[in-house]
Amino acid sequence: MSPTVRQPPPPTANQATGSARPSGRQRTYREYPAPGLACAWTAALPADAEPFVQRVVPDGCVDLMWSRDGILVAGPDTGPLPAAMRPGDAVVAVRFRPGTAPPVLGVPADAVRDARVPLRELWGAQADRLAADVAAAGDRRAALVAAVRERLGPPDPLVPAVVAGVARGRVRDVADGLGIGERQLRRRSLAAFGYGPKTLQRVLRFQRALRLARAGGALAEVAYAAGYADQAHFAHEVRDLAGEPVGNLL
Repeated sequence: MSPTVRQPPPPTANQATGSARPSGRQRTYREYPAPGLACAWTAALPADAEPFVQRVVPDGCVDLMWSRDGILVAGPDTGPLPAAMRPGDAVVAVRFRPGTAPPVLGVPADAVRDARVPLRELWGAQADRLAADVAAAGDRRAALVAAVRERLGPPDPLVPAVVAGVARGRVRDVADGLGIGERQLRRRSLAAFGYGPKTLQRVLRFQRALRLARAGGALAEVAYAAGYADQAHFAHEVRDLAGEPVGNLL
């Protein structure tokens, strides 16, 4: 059975990398270093706060999120998706580096692309046991990180080369540099990242541009530095991937 989108999911907010814009004064969101992972993070909304929905934009990552409802997998996105928090919600999560989630999930990344999937659909009863263990832990974040790190296996050895290669040039050049055909590159990229190499290139370039823009760069300079043809190209890509102008993401 193919995974399906579950609405509304807990948020995968990531102000630092651009996964979501900050929303709501009363919500707290924190990121923490986690060896072997992009980060761990927590988010909470007080019981007396208003509920809110925010827009999550593509960042190339997969998140594993614990909440009172269980553990949810947030797959790699190709466009904006809404993320909701209810008053009283608390989320503890880990974010995988691009291309590193499949060994933990047990499925290719494209099986959860643009989806929010209960982990029990992938792990069965093991997911319920992990959710219970995290709920009972004195330090839920540490418990989730430890459990995920125990399951981390080596990603496809092409992952770092593809990430570096698509940042530098054309997909054809990446395939040639790896000594494989473009079809094989696409197949392995879909399994590792959830995207073909061209989409991965667009998402990573978009994230790179957001980081530069949030650091205060002029948009024309940001567009050039991130690898866009010009500022108009940058603006078009942001609208396509995020569904709104770049100014709304800063």
